[in-house]
Amino acid sequence: KVIKTIALVLLIIGGLNWLLFGVFDTNLVTMVLGDGTYADIVYILVGLSAVVVGFTHIKGGGSSESASSTPSV
Repeated sequence: KVIKTIALVLLIIGGLNWLLFGVFDTNLVTMVLGDGTYADIVYILVGLSAVVVGFTHIKGGGSSESASSTPSV
């Protein structure tokens, strides 16, 4: 549960960084951490987070299980 939460937070951070890059041509990670190893670590962690979240949803362990039930009419 903790790993899934951390992965989701990192995935959101990565998505927001891409949003800033696309809209304002600004890379927040390199602004804060520079172009060095720390920025590379953040990129690797965000990528691994995408894999974790992807596999979680493929296995059916995502947070949308209650939404998949048939609604009563």
